Formats: sequence, C-alpha cells, structure tokens
Amino acid sequence: MKYSKEEILEGCRKMCQNTLMETLEIEFIDVDEHTLTARMPITPKVHQPDGVLHGGASVALAESVGSAAAFLFLEDTDISIRGIEIAANHVKSMKEGFVYAKASILHKGRTTQLWQIRIVNEVDELVSMVKLTTLTLRKS
Repeated sequence: MKYSKEEILEGCRKMCQNTLMETLEIEFIDVDEHTLTARMPITPKVHQPDGVLHGGASVALAESVGSAAAFLFLEDTDISIRGIEIAANHVKSMKEGFVYAKASILHKGRTTQLWQIRIVNEVDELVSMVKLTTLTLRKS
C-alpha cells in the first residue's frame, strides 16, 4: 500500500460525510494489503419493525465496504466504482451491538471485480455472507 493505514482510514471517513454511510454510522476501522473492514452499530434506525437488524442495512454496509475496497485496491483515482450485482444470505439476527463487514477480493479484473463480504458480530459469529460485483468506470 502506498499510503499508511491511518491515511487510508481517514480518507474512507471523509468519503462517508453527507452520505448513506454517515446516516447508518458506518465506520471504516481496519485495512491491510487484501481486505477492508467497517463496522455499523445496531440501533433502532437500522431495525426492522420487530426490533432486529434489517437485512437491507446489512446489504448497504456490505456494498459500502466492498465498493470502497474496490476503489482502494485498484489504486487509480481516475475511476468511479459502481455495484452492479449483490446477493446476501442472512443467517443470524441481532438486536444490538455492532456488526463488522470485511471485504475480500475474489476476482480483480480491470473492468469488473468480485468481492466477498463477511458480516460478523462482536464474537465473530457469521451474521450475513454477501457477494458483490463491482464495475470500474473511467471518470470523464
């Protein structure tokens, strides 16, 4: 990585300002050579009516961290990233605490990328498994 971990995480934090990520309180917390991790608090604003984490909020977390990872790991600031397909399996419900999403690359093409985003709770139990396909667009 050509930037320090702290510089990358600060850039991710700035990118979240005035976006859905800020609304959902998504926070980027870790990065290494192959993965990017973010967390999201489980509060009533991300609950379903019956008081558990809404699957759509989990999907928003997954797409946020996967798209940010695509931008970061493609190392080209003259691109935009778009999610073009996402599939999620929700296997555990939660009412409170945090969920953690770690994006790992499965395929790193010039035009499309395939990401696996594993969402876990605070004791590393699987909450959702997400597959995201991203598209790289050249800025005009």
